[in-house]
Amino acid sequence: MSFFKTIFGESGSEKPEAKVNWEPLNELHQLEEIVKQSTEKPILIFKHSTRCSISRMALKQFENTFDFHDKITPYFLDLLEFRPVSNEIAALFDVTHQSPQLIVVKDGKAVYDASHSDIDSQDLIRYI
Repeated sequence: MSFFKTIFGESGSEKPEAKVNWEPLNELHQLEEIVKQSTEKPILIFKHSTRCSISRMALKQFENTFDFHDKITPYFLDLLEFRPVSNEIAALFDVTHQSPQLIVVKDGKAVYDASHSDIDSQDLIRYI
């Protein structure tokens, strides 16, 4: 394998399967459902910028260490494509917009948020 493929990955259409079964977060109305669901089970929202290498690195690291499949429901937001949803998350859960950003919602409120290098799947243990 070449040096560039080792560092940047292959550019083919084949993608490795993610360890996280992400629910896509694309619509504003989903936030009402997230608030309701969070009373039964914690919700995780990962806000990702598809143009940012730091965001991509944080996402990969998070996915590689995530091991809470039945304990938390993970939602994935492409914040560039769905910016109004990202803005509403900041307002609804009273968190400052960051990218990348991990937010944990429990009982309708953000109980944890982290961004950039502070994103660590092991921090989720406290909220499950």
